[in-house]
Amino acid sequence: MIVSTGMACAILVGCFLLLVMLRVPVAFALGLATVPVVVLDLRLTPFILLDRMFQSYNSFILLAVPFFLLAANLMNSGKITDKLINLARVLTGWMPGGLGHVNVMVSMLFAGISGSSTADAAGCGKILIPAMKREGFDLRFAVAITACSSVMGVIIPPSILMVVWGGVMQISVGGLFLAGAIPGLMIGGALLATVYGYAKVYGYPISDRPTLASFWVALRGAILALLTPVFVVGGIIGGIVTPTESAIIAAFYSMILGLFVYRTVSFRQLGEIFYDTGRFASISLFAIGTATAFGWLLAFYKVPSLIVGWMTMLDAGPFGTGLVIALLFLLFGLFIDAIPTIIILGTVLMPVAASAGIHPVTFAIIGIISLAFGLVTPPYGLCLLISAAIGEINVVKVLRDVVIILFPMLIILLLVILFPELALWLPRKLMPGAV
Repeated sequence: MIVSTGMACAILVGCFLLLVMLRVPVAFALGLATVPVVVLDLRLTPFILLDRMFQSYNSFILLAVPFFLLAANLMNSGKITDKLINLARVLTGWMPGGLGHVNVMVSMLFAGISGSSTADAAGCGKILIPAMKREGFDLRFAVAITACSSVMGVIIPPSILMVVWGGVMQISVGGLFLAGAIPGLMIGGALLATVYGYAKVYGYPISDRPTLASFWVALRGAILALLTPVFVVGGIIGGIVTPTESAIIAAFYSMILGLFVYRTVSFRQLGEIFYDTGRFASISLFAIGTATAFGWLLAFYKVPSLIVGWMTMLDAGPFGTGLVIALLFLLFGLFIDAIPTIIILGTVLMPVAASAGIHPVTFAIIGIISLAFGLVTPPYGLCLLISAAIGEINVVKVLRDVVIILFPMLIILLLVILFPELALWLPRKLMPGAV
């Protein structure tokens, strides 16, 4: 039989939602949801989907994903996170809210090195959540600010999500890195302002003002780690290396720092670090394959063109369309990991954004910021779950503070939609050929 578009959508989405509710992992649920449609439609065979999956893996740029994960794991295992925390404490610990500002600042520094929000939440959370609790901070606030600040890992360059987006959508990864810088710093500023407000209301403690000597000691300890984004982002912008090569450089550099400079990683530990990296990378990459097959079926049944026609009829304009796009990414981010969402929803909405006159880079930044919120919103909320597990507190008890902290971050998202130049100005200045 020939399956109609409506029936295909109902089967694909219905099967996927059913499998997710049955607690089947998302990567497997996406693949299994395609099976009924392939069986029913005479035009399709399993080999077509397998070929699409293989083509998605046959991408040089996606090799950057495991290497950025390896760099993040080496940073955490090599106690390099501790040195970033020491620097952040000197820079912001003296402000009202003390360790709360340190939490935000170290997430900004870590984001410029690892490109992974979950690594940020795990690495920084293990140190800062217990420390904030000891110094008299409300545990709910400590967990909430750790989870919310960690989302900058996928917004401030380098970013694993930007690498995936660039590979899937054929957009310059260097351009995306630059486009995420200003919105990422704005989100960091909004979080620092939120911490300040909390500190004034609840009287949270502050640290002593640092001396020039203590600042120099902290900077000297962290300066080698802070050179990582210079090599990664600078190499890409300068056209010296590709994103994949920059990820390899970041991983190799982190390993050199851990093994020989700081001597906090042993050769025996490397095997465990490689194993953990391979395990996490395989989950992400497998999800890319099944999500590609799922997304290809949606394209086969012309779902994107139907959505474009519907949005054209609404005539919402760039701002209205941007809001709809952000809401859809926010909604999907509640339930699905960011990488398969990019492949499924991103490819479907890209022609919608183009028809509304939204620049592909702006569209990418809107999508990535929206998906970042999914990392701290249940039921998926992976960064929130990690932070709550470290703090040994029920996620429900933290939600009020999460909502308060997320509100100014949502305002930054609205500003990016309203003023696209916030994302486009830097890449147009530094990489005009990329945008």
